[in-house]
Amino acid sequence: MKKVLFLFSILLAAVFQSLNAQAVIKFDKTTHNFGTFSISKPQTVTFSFTNTGDKPLVIQQAFSSCGCTVADFTKQPIEPGKKGEVKVTYDGKNTYAGPFKKPVTVRSNASNSLVRIYIEGTTQEDK
Repeated sequence: MKKVLFLFSILLAAVFQSLNAQAVIKFDKTTHNFGTFSISKPQTVTFSFTNTGDKPLVIQQAFSSCGCTVADFTKQPIEPGKKGEVKVTYDGKNTYAGPFKKPVTVRSNASNSLVRIYIEGTTQEDK
């Protein structure tokens, strides 16, 4: 009887462990500063992240608040311990020159399902 009870408790623990398994997204950095650059020259940066969880990570969406900022991301599932990328491009040609800070929201199946990364810099008019 004790053996059966012991095996049942091990099985129950394994079931609860698998129910708690989740992906976790951890970015190497969450802000990038482009510095000062010409308003007519788009700038691109790649943000790297790691799945520090114990289930595959799937990025569902990466979006910004304006059309001047476009994000692309790793489409295939990222296995635990592996890396993925979010590439962000800022094109300020239809904006005013000066400082900016733009958020990009990354939505995924991770326990921290919404993460914001930021780009910033200062554009200047062409000479």
